[in-house]
Amino acid sequence: MTKLFDDPARFADDALDGFVAANRGYVARVDGGVVRSTETPAGQVAVVIGGGSGHYPAFAGLVGAGLAAGSACGNMFASPSAGQVYRVAKASDAGGGVLLSFGNYAGDVLHFGQAQEKLNAEGIQTRTVLVTDDIASAPPGEIGKRRGIAGDLTVFKIAGAAAEAGRNLDEVERLALKANDHTRSLGVAFAGCTLPGAPEPLFTVPAGMMSVGLGIHGEPGISEQPLPTASELAQLLVDGLLKDRPEAAGTRVVPILNGLGTVKYDELFLLYGKIEKLLVGAGLEIVEPECGELVTSLDMSGVSLTLFWLDPELEMFWAAPADTPAFRKGNLAPRRARAVTSTAAAAAQAPAQAATAASISLAATAVEALKVARSVVVEHEDALGKLDAIAGDGDHGIGMRRGVDAAVAAAEKAHAAGAGLEELLAAAGEQWAERAGGTSGALWGAAVAAVGRTLGSKEAYTRADAAAAVDALRDSIITLGKAEAGDKTMVDALLPFAEVFNRSIRDGDGLARSLRSAADAAAKAADATAGLSPKKGRARPLAAKSLGHPDPGAVSFALIANRLADHAASIERI
Repeated sequence: MTKLFDDPARFADDALDGFVAANRGYVARVDGGVVRSTETPAGQVAVVIGGGSGHYPAFAGLVGAGLAAGSACGNMFASPSAGQVYRVAKASDAGGGVLLSFGNYAGDVLHFGQAQEKLNAEGIQTRTVLVTDDIASAPPGEIGKRRGIAGDLTVFKIAGAAAEAGRNLDEVERLALKANDHTRSLGVAFAGCTLPGAPEPLFTVPAGMMSVGLGIHGEPGISEQPLPTASELAQLLVDGLLKDRPEAAGTRVVPILNGLGTVKYDELFLLYGKIEKLLVGAGLEIVEPECGELVTSLDMSGVSLTLFWLDPELEMFWAAPADTPAFRKGNLAPRRARAVTSTAAAAAQAPAQAATAASISLAATAVEALKVARSVVVEHEDALGKLDAIAGDGDHGIGMRRGVDAAVAAAEKAHAAGAGLEELLAAAGEQWAERAGGTSGALWGAAVAAVGRTLGSKEAYTRADAAAAVDALRDSIITLGKAEAGDKTMVDALLPFAEVFNRSIRDGDGLARSLRSAADAAAKAADATAGLSPKKGRARPLAAKSLGHPDPGAVSFALIANRLADHAASIERI
């Protein structure tokens, strides 16, 4: 359990500040993460990596010459927001374009994708390479659905070395994709990890047992089996990975034995010795192995094994020098320090838009609605986290709390400045996504902003506007999240909510009555997700564990909808 902190909510930011203070020769702090503090040759491709905090040395520890140019750092186990990724990429860009690379998790895909769109729109050529090395998270025929775990290192290293060698963006992207295709990983855990300030771990492993196929965000494994000896564990890891070797695999391979937090070096060395004998016995040549902590998960007790299958091109870039706080190979000439400024400081505040009296009045109602949503999240934060921990990483309650707190603060500030509805909800949505991170942060942030754009600034509002706002909320979430009915996501509660609300409005019901009918439908649909098998997000590899439990996103949406319906009814009675 993590014991040293002042405020658990600030743990990730405080830890990152301390990391930068200890490594100023390598990295500088920017709003959203870290970038190199030394000069980068003009025209060099900037490899920007990132993900949630709690995984050191990943991701900030891999920023430096020969590897990453910058790292976007989200909150604990939560993806960085699109704004964070954008600002880190802007601060890292040296004129050669940007390659974004990160583990294949829904929240990261959403936020990095939004940042990529914005960077490309500004003329900064940007590409993305997802890491999909975890063989436990999807079968060989569905490699694109696999998670990224400790294999992040091989992809980041090859991309960074190619950029350092002066390869252009097309080539850096090609080589990163090739590295991902040649990388396979499998992990096990003996005990779960605990978020700072949390009273209990995200998952537990029964005494004398081991969890196989875990994620790196506190997700439990896909199966449990008796705790093995070191030799038995080595056999399990090696056999699993050799059965899943890439089609292009030769005989030269880089083994990477990774400690996840509390399995320390003596145990790792003991296990690596067993692994090496098995690999050599299988006719493989070992090339420049790694054994240590490379991608951790706070205080998780566990290990993962990665096999990186080489060809001459990949071997050349794997052996190339790198100099970062946590990963060093070969020798590089010292680099001069550079002045680093955060793009956020240079961003000008957009002038307030002229708004109608009706829009300003409705903006006040929106502030109250966001406060109602916050009261629900505060009340159910722990329960939502526990529900999410069954088959996910347990951060849904925390993420929703961070997001709605930030949204309320932004809305109150905008309202005090006389903002209309569209401007107010744009600010609230942006801050929800910025502070929450993760999939829910991106979806709720986009939905809140979409409602504001749809309602705009009018002289008067009607029930038809309310129906249009609900349509906008629904469409933004479906478009961004790409989920469908039956995928076991928030969409399973959202779709019946929108359908019933619009039907009630068409039938002539008032806003309060329409909200009540729609909220009841959402609650019923959220409960029904217990019978569904997840097809999206971190719960997908753990479908069996998820069955019998409702989806956290659907539950939180239904809870907020019901509290808003109660609020609307109380106003109507006044």
